[in-house]
Amino acid sequence: MTTVCVFGGTGFLGRRVVQRLAATSTVRVAVRDADRARDVLPAGSAVLRADVRDQASVAAAVARADAVVNAVSLYIERGDSTFEAVHERGAATLAREAAAAGVPRLVLVSGIGADPESPSSYIRARGRGELAVRQAFPGATIVRPGAMFGPGDALFGTVAAVARLLPVLPLIGGGHTRLQPVYVEDVAEAIGRILADPGTAGQTYELAGPGVFTLRELASFAQRLVNRPPWTLPVPFALAEVLAQLFERLPSPPLTTGQVDLLKADNVASGTLPGLKVLGIEAKAIEEIVPTYVGPKRAPVSD
Repeated sequence: MTTVCVFGGTGFLGRRVVQRLAATSTVRVAVRDADRARDVLPAGSAVLRADVRDQASVAAAVARADAVVNAVSLYIERGDSTFEAVHERGAATLAREAAAAGVPRLVLVSGIGADPESPSSYIRARGRGELAVRQAFPGATIVRPGAMFGPGDALFGTVAAVARLLPVLPLIGGGHTRLQPVYVEDVAEAIGRILADPGTAGQTYELAGPGVFTLRELASFAQRLVNRPPWTLPVPFALAEVLAQLFERLPSPPLTTGQVDLLKADNVASGTLPGLKVLGIEAKAIEEIVPTYVGPKRAPVSD
């Protein structure tokens, strides 16, 4: 049985990746907080302490692994946990150590819209992280999911929670940004299939759902699910940035500056890269999945 080391295995996507891979592989979950990991991962999961910012712990984690998945995600900068340190330098460190250890496969989870030249520190770090990984580990597979949805998400769960509390739903940038949401379980399944197919090495995949919607349309959909009128209030990006900076001081902010940056441009698949269909996955639609966890009698699930 192959051994897969998953970094970021306690996150929204990472937990699903661990569960998916555990059916066919021995999974080693590398996290900074091992105690928290044991609380959210299946019983018996092999958990070890590692931090992509620490070369020695990364080297120890990837030793004798057959594959490595980098699903580390950082949405709020605090102290030395910066986008550059985690998504750029950390991704490079993990790629270098995996290559040095002779690990055959590496999957980096990035995101649609990653751009090394972006004025946004979050989007720029994602893009530069991709370049650094490609340089250190040419055979790495990069997956770029769109906005992910599923129980515990920061998309429909957050919108529904706000809609329950406020009579009018704030819409960043007027809600004109176009998104192509993808089911988180589809992304986890894609990563499992990528690791099972040597032909996916060195490829970049854009993983998006079957529908393209404006933020306003997605908000209206969530409002209907919680039986709220479709009343909205446009919020300029400049104001949203200020609010996000204030929210980021909270333990679980409802909005981050990275999320605001992502909404400044459409977040849809380019159509020039392979996606879920090439991997034999029929993408789930929001209409099929979201009503199962967002509704008038359901409280939002926290991550």
